Amino acid sequence: MPVTRISEQVLKMLKEIASLTGESRQEILLKALDAYKRQRFLEQANAAFAALKADRQEWKIEQEERKAWDVTLNDDLDK
Repeated sequence: MPVTRISEQVLKMLKEIASLTGESRQEILLKALDAYKRQRFLEQANAAFAALKADRQEWKIEQEERKAWDVTLNDDLDK
């Protein structure tokens, strides 16, 4: 695997955060990448939901399906 270098600015930021938190630069990078990955996932999910909601017919179908599944919420709760 080829070695990829990071900029001096990024390295400086990593060192600052590491000195404040006591975490390794590797841990900080992993957490940052995980947070970015989660953010992108949520942005894509929100965009897909907005597109669904913008389509009146598809949104109506979605709402009807939710109503159909709502009856399962109380399954076996009174036992």
